[in-house]
Amino acid sequence: MNNNETIFALSSGHGKSGVAVIRVSGDDLYNLFLQITNRKSADSRHAYFANFRDTAGDLIDQVIAVYFAAPHSFTGTDVIEIHSHGAPAVVEKIFEYLRDMGARMAVPGEFSRRAFYNNKMDLADIDGLAALLDAQTDAQRKSALASMLGGDSEIYNAWRGQMIEISAYAAAILDYADDELPANIGETIHIKTKKLYDEITTAISRYAAVRAIRSGFNVALVGRTNVGKSSLFNAILGANRAIVSDTPGTTRDVVSATIDMGGYMVNLSDTAGIRRATDTVEKQGIERTKTEIENADIIIYVQSATNKITIPPRHAQNEIYVVNKSDVGKNPPAHGAVYVSAKTGDGIKKLITAINKKIARIAMTAESGVAVNARTRELLTTAATELKSALAAPTGNYDIFAEHTRRAADAIGKILGTITAADVLDATFSQLCLGK
Repeated sequence: MNNNETIFALSSGHGKSGVAVIRVSGDDLYNLFLQITNRKSADSRHAYFANFRDTAGDLIDQVIAVYFAAPHSFTGTDVIEIHSHGAPAVVEKIFEYLRDMGARMAVPGEFSRRAFYNNKMDLADIDGLAALLDAQTDAQRKSALASMLGGDSEIYNAWRGQMIEISAYAAAILDYADDELPANIGETIHIKTKKLYDEITTAISRYAAVRAIRSGFNVALVGRTNVGKSSLFNAILGANRAIVSDTPGTTRDVVSATIDMGGYMVNLSDTAGIRRATDTVEKQGIERTKTEIENADIIIYVQSATNKITIPPRHAQNEIYVVNKSDVGKNPPAHGAVYVSAKTGDGIKKLITAINKKIARIAMTAESGVAVNARTRELLTTAATELKSALAAPTGNYDIFAEHTRRAADAIGKILGTITAADVLDATFSQLCLGK
């Protein structure tokens, strides 16, 4: 990929819109900007109104154009932003003009790749940008924005710096006399390495919470047949999405919907009722229910007030026990359950509050420290494994200690892009869209 080519892309959304933003990146774009704006001179970072004409002199559109001179731009190269009307025909005509000027359409993530190569962003920032572009709720926005603005990079750089220092001291122990090194240096680097190991394993443990914030909390309604899970699913959503019937086993597959609950995205699933089934299709539905339970961040176990209620004295923190059909049940109330009636709406607000409390508790674990995604989790796991191996090295084997801490630093370097591989770059930038 040639980073000196002039590239362009639509940075705003596709389709009909009031305004479209077209971004151009390349070297020495000043003259192109003067040609677009029909000016003899222009200042960087200044918006100009212009009649944008094609190479034949015909008017394409009236636009606002801004020139960002390198290195003070998103990519670190010269950048032109053209704000035109959002009609697809206008956008395509501008693209045609830019092609005539020797530019080409950018591939997804190419603008950010240039920003990376020009040290405007590291890979941790790029991960944050990708998450921000996908954000659908306020919590997702906050989490992604913190990563994009360098919060994660500061932590990663600090960890990597400490690892490099530890590795250097471990190697120095082999080459220098004791009186030439800081006192108790061996004990000191062991303590620092253990602290790093604890911090990184803590970060890894937050992966599930960060994933839930960024991809949505998986909340599954589970229980036996005919306890009203589908009715409860519809009541929580405030819409009829699941088929409701008095016939047991009506729900044969997982029915899902995405909603915003307290600023967090929730993937709510209505699952097939669990019972001994002979029907092949129902059996498949029950197997999928088991998969939903395994992947759920919060499990809502639903029972019917018309049946005997069983609430375990101890249960996991991510479980909520709900007794539905409270309007017709006659059994004594069970301690620890949320009583609702999907039919009348009674108790639904209380259940939603209980779900929100569970979500808030999980989310708290992701509020501090780095936001771990699938890519960084793998590299952090590698770093933690190397630090653990360093700590397990036989006493006095500081060459082994130094090598393992160096490898841990390399893993953190790959998170930042300080140490890169082609597959790491491709996986990171492919998350992004055109114009980014």
